[in-house]
Amino acid sequence: MAQADPDFGASHRIDRLVGTHAEMLSERLQAHRAQLFPPDARKELRRFTSGEAADLLGVRDAYLRKLHLEGRGPSPEIRAAGRRYYSPDDIQALRRLLEKGAKVPGTYMPGRRAGDHLQVITVINFKGGSGKTTTSAHLAQKCALDGYRVLAIDLDPQASLSGLHGFQPEFDLLDGGTLYDAIRYDDPVPLSGIVQRTYFTNLDIVPGNLDLMEFEHETPMVLAQGVNKLFFTRVSDVLAGVEGDYDLVVIDCPPQLGFLTMSALSAATAVLVTVHPQMLDVMSMCQFLLMTSNLLGVVADAGGDMSYDWMRYLVTRYEPGDGPQNQMVSFMRSMFGDHVLNHTMLKSTAISDAGITKQTLYEIEKSQFTRTTYERAMESLNAVNGEIEGLIQRAWGRVPVAEGR
Repeated sequence: MAQADPDFGASHRIDRLVGTHAEMLSERLQAHRAQLFPPDARKELRRFTSGEAADLLGVRDAYLRKLHLEGRGPSPEIRAAGRRYYSPDDIQALRRLLEKGAKVPGTYMPGRRAGDHLQVITVINFKGGSGKTTTSAHLAQKCALDGYRVLAIDLDPQASLSGLHGFQPEFDLLDGGTLYDAIRYDDPVPLSGIVQRTYFTNLDIVPGNLDLMEFEHETPMVLAQGVNKLFFTRVSDVLAGVEGDYDLVVIDCPPQLGFLTMSALSAATAVLVTVHPQMLDVMSMCQFLLMTSNLLGVVADAGGDMSYDWMRYLVTRYEPGDGPQNQMVSFMRSMFGDHVLNHTMLKSTAISDAGITKQTLYEIEKSQFTRTTYERAMESLNAVNGEIEGLIQRAWGRVPVAEGR
């Protein structure tokens, strides 16, 4: 028997139906979060095996064992069969210890030095599904694990980056707490009062929610009134207040070219464009690039700073065995050359499965996956993030750490 259409014969008030569905979904998501992380529990990052810690530090596992036996550095947690596990704080302490004896400064503490400017990376594309938030989250977390002081900013009202870091906006941000509070035109607050610590050592976040849309609504009114308040400097102005606290800012932009995105681009020192290698996605990116060029040209003419250290295209959700995708990647490389990152982010069930529990691949236990699936995905992520970290180092006038060892 055919199922009845749930809307047939009903009072067609779409606002009420959508509102009901939103309440149902929000309650279910809250229950899901409470099941994973009880209200009195704080999400914590797992401990890393000695092998993982050694890989992050760029040393041999045997050397970490030697440090432990000599009583130098933090004491790892010892588990079954004498296996050693290090917390993120332990790894950071080891970085400080190893840096003291490093022949090349910055080998283990790769962040800013005197005279280095804050790196602000905006991750953009106005087509959903390009892997923008996945890229932002894994980049921010890997840089934090590698010793950089990182601030992640969720500029997307859908707040997926916030969700990955344990925030459910409609429950956790009832009284504000997004970047909108710092960039609004009336009575803004200091960004330092909005920043929140995460369970990742070295990683703070400015979460997002629907309040961010207020900036999109208010800016046209301010422009129409002729008020001398430049919308495109708002993000860079508030970042100046916390500049000394971070080496790197990663901004996950909304999937649209609005005032929020333009202000973020004006604050950027680097731009990362994510693109899925399908014809429709590349066609969409073409329109995005045309609009971006035109609008930012207007901003530049109005005095906006459009200088940058680098811009790269990142191929995401890539399937090497897919012929048409390979053709599209070759097509992009032939046009954009070195502006396309050498490494691609592979499509992986490991990354998508981790997302079910609001986790990234850097925080989930690898025992949750088959070895080959996990290692393939991790190798792809590390290669992409390592290439980006190399660009950051070069922007500071240095040889990338991996090349200097």
